[in-house]
Order: sequence, then structure tokens, then C-alpha cells
Amino acid sequence: MYLSGLYAYPIKSMGGITLEAWDVDGRGLRYDRRWMLVDEDSWFISQRELPRMALISVRIEPDRLVVNALQMPALELPLGPTTGKTVPARIWDDVVEASPVGEDADRWFGEFLDVRCRLVFLPDESVRPVDPDYGETGDQVGLADGFPFLLISEASLADLNARLEHPLPMNRFRPNLVVRGCEPFAEDGWRAVRIGSITFRVVKPCSRCAITTVDQESGATGKEPLRTLARFRRAGTKVLFGQNLIHDGTGTLCTGDPVEILQTR
Repeated sequence: MYLSGLYAYPIKSMGGITLEAWDVDGRGLRYDRRWMLVDEDSWFISQRELPRMALISVRIEPDRLVVNALQMPALELPLGPTTGKTVPARIWDDVVEASPVGEDADRWFGEFLDVRCRLVFLPDESVRPVDPDYGETGDQVGLADGFPFLLISEASLADLNARLEHPLPMNRFRPNLVVRGCEPFAEDGWRAVRIGSITFRVVKPCSRCAITTVDQESGATGKEPLRTLARFRRAGTKVLFGQNLIHDGTGTLCTGDPVEILQTR
């Protein structure tokens, strides 16, 4: 069993980056979900409200973040805040102190998405703890919904696709870690794993939302996969697919790294 896919999403709810090797810091994959858009009430914006966000692509260069979208000029952003100013930004039940990126970025996203919005960055000094019901003292996360990592096995997606009329790519589920070499939904039974040199706690199944129904290439929406998942992956009012992980150390992850199960449920 090994790590077959590694992905980061620098700007929350926008395009992901396929990685071969990447550093893990205290919050998760370096630069993963460190930027996000907020509305005029400082509440985060996602594909739930604006599926068109899927059409915005991002890449990381050594000294900048480059953002692209059809019929828009490339937007180049620094890999960190340029001033010490912060503003409160809301993500679910959390309020974090975030740094405004700048008016040029706000105009760019506002024009493409046709909304009034502001791009913010989570600086190193702003700590967002993981939900204490699942994390331990010192665990923190960036601007992901709740946890530093999301893991899905290739076999789980293959099982789902066998039930769908039109198979879906893994990017519908926006994982950070993809594993090859286990049985479908084997990850549901894991409690602790080691990937390469880094150990992870498998803390909570991922309840899926409407973002999974957004085609990440076109921005079109539909009813799948939630309709099919609800038939065999429902737990109460939630539909589950994938597992949330918290890391116990830093280092570098590489595709091809062995995955070792340390503890099961």
C-alpha cells in the first residue's frame, strides 16, 4: 500500500495542485488552504455558493502564487502577507485573524465571480486550533473546513464509480492524500497510519457536501455523487466518504511513500 496522489489547494475552494513531493508543516501541507475569499460580512466563500470558483486555477512558484482563469489576466500574489494588518475572517464556527492580500486581488476575484469579496491570507502568527473534540493540544489547521488532511483510497472511489452511471474523477472529493493498494473503504477502519516518515491520527469520517456535485473542469452542478452515496454511505443525516487526518510531525511526503497501518478501530 502506498501514497499514489498528493494534492494541495492553496486558495480555499479553488483549483488544486498535483504534487510529487511536498513539505508538511504544523498546519498540514505547506500553503494548503492558507488563502480564502470572504464576503462583505467577513464570512468565507466556497463552491457551495459559487461553483464558478472551480474554474480558477492556482500554481505555486518559488516566490509567488499565480492565479489564472479564462479571459482574465494572470494574478500574481506574494507567498505571505505584505503588511502586518489583520482583519477577522469567519470560517464555520471559527473567527481567525487574517491578512488582506490587497485591492488588486479583490478586484480580480470580484470581476471573475461577479461578487463583492476580499482575499485574505492566514499568517503564521494566527493560530486556528483543531476542534478539541477530535484533536489534541497543539493541533492546528489552516483554512480547511476542519482538519489538516483528507485521505481517500483509490479502491473506495472505484467502488463508488461502479455504482454510478457516469464515473467521477478523484478531484470531485478534493483529497490531500490518495492511497493505492487497499480494499474499498478500508480507511474507515484505520485509527493511526504512517506515510513515509510521518504518522497520522485518523480522527473522523468526512461528511460530504454539495461541492462534490460540482464538475471541477466546467463548474456545472448535478445530483451525483451525493444521491448514490446516500444509498450506502449514510450515517444519520450525513453522507460519508473519506477520512480526516491529523499529523503528529513534520517532514516531506512523496508519492510512492509506503503507507503502514499502525492501529485499527
